[in-house]
Amino acid sequence: MTLVAIFSGAGISTDSGIPDYRGPKGLWRRDPEAEKLVTYDTYMSDPAIRRRSWLMRRDSPAFRARPNAAHHAVAELDTAVDGAVRVITQNVDGLHQLAGTPARKVLELHGTARAVVCTGCHARSTMEEALARVGAGEEDPPCTVCGAVLKSATVMFGERLDPEVLGRALSIAKACEVFIAVGTTLQVQPAASLAGIAAGNGARLLIVNAEPTPYDDQADEIIREPIGTALPTLLKRFHAS
Repeated sequence: MTLVAIFSGAGISTDSGIPDYRGPKGLWRRDPEAEKLVTYDTYMSDPAIRRRSWLMRRDSPAFRARPNAAHHAVAELDTAVDGAVRVITQNVDGLHQLAGTPARKVLELHGTARAVVCTGCHARSTMEEALARVGAGEEDPPCTVCGAVLKSATVMFGERLDPEVLGRALSIAKACEVFIAVGTTLQVQPAASLAGIAAGNGARLLIVNAEPTPYDDQADEIIREPIGTALPTLLKRFHAS
């Protein structure tokens, strides 16, 4: 039974109306100041940044987005190959799970935007609850348990990845026979190194991305076609394997 690892980045969700970050029209290129809203030290030290961050979350298309054909193709592959699929995602939108891929098979390297965590006592709650407080007039809602600063349950710039999640991702990269990197520039480390680790351990490396990546020279196949059509077509190759 072939173990297929899907490593997804922001590009897989653009068809769902969620803009990417580093592409030609990405958020960081259009508004470099936006990085401050998701930089931990700035967020913690500047109440004005936190207020802007809550407005950004309130207005984010991620909470209205629905899975697209690429997300559904990944979920269908999981069924077609008797579950030998693992998703490692840099995304925080939860669309893989909404498409039907079981949550236990999805590793969210950068956390989830659908939850909120307290920076003091680490209590967790839903983003929906926090945004309801923002809508009711709380510009920077504190933790209801201890009063400390709340943040989305995502890994901000300046924070480390969860070592347990990263460790599981490394194990998958070393064990898989096929590693498909889709919609990612493969520039953000240490996550991007998973592609090289997989290739170095004998996996077939397939890259589906509009722009070149640092790992193209290690890839067995590179596909530059639109992800919404290219990924479903690619994954059908593995349905019979």
